[in-house]
Amino acid sequence: MRLDRFICKSTELTKAEAIMQIHGGTVQVINPLNSTVKTNTILDESFQVHENNSILLHGKCLLLRPFRYILMHKPRHTLSSNADEGYPSLFNQLIVDRVSELHIAGRLDADTTGMVLITDDGRWTYNITRPSKQCKKVYRVGLAYGIADDAGDALISKFAQGIQLQGESQLTLPANLEILTEQEVLLTITQGKYHQVKRMFAAVGNRVLTLHREKIGEVQLDVELGQWRYLTTSEVQSFY
Repeated sequence: MRLDRFICKSTELTKAEAIMQIHGGTVQVINPLNSTVKTNTILDESFQVHENNSILLHGKCLLLRPFRYILMHKPRHTLSSNADEGYPSLFNQLIVDRVSELHIAGRLDADTTGMVLITDDGRWTYNITRPSKQCKKVYRVGLAYGIADDAGDALISKFAQGIQLQGESQLTLPANLEILTEQEVLLTITQGKYHQVKRMFAAVGNRVLTLHREKIGEVQLDVELGQWRYLTTSEVQSFY
């Protein structure tokens, strides 16, 4: 974690105030090293601090506030951003302190509904969003054109092999397609490319009419539209 972010998350200082303290030489980082303790005054706000470091401000050891992990049922016509831009930010739905410290672990388009996970823990987000972590996201997709009975198996196989998206040099990672009806499917992916689900179906000659994310990892969406809750400890740990 960056030093300025650590200070913001362990004090009431703004980012600008934290940087001012760092540049003023009031911040020290203690690093255990070979059974000795080495203390450095750090003047660089981007300096990376780690779990085994102790951070001192004016000689007082700082402690991080607990991280927060939130599940929300995103409505249509809301933005996965921290600011209103044409549509309102979904953060307007949250009644919590220090909303500006939070971010979304895997955004959804403005017209997409369903589960978003919100946190202030960047390392946790990494486990959800990095394709190498193989975190599964399940989408319920409404299609413009029906899938013929004799085309279903071939389409399932095509998604499992990977789809060639327009403008991309490589196939998407393997995806699991489950056909529910002619015009409704469940799609499970482990990537988060720009408009990926819509582009995947466009690549096979179809068009997405409705898109809803109902599951991430082992966590199922279980709150009403526009509502939110904190994740349980076991749900948080499931992403590690």
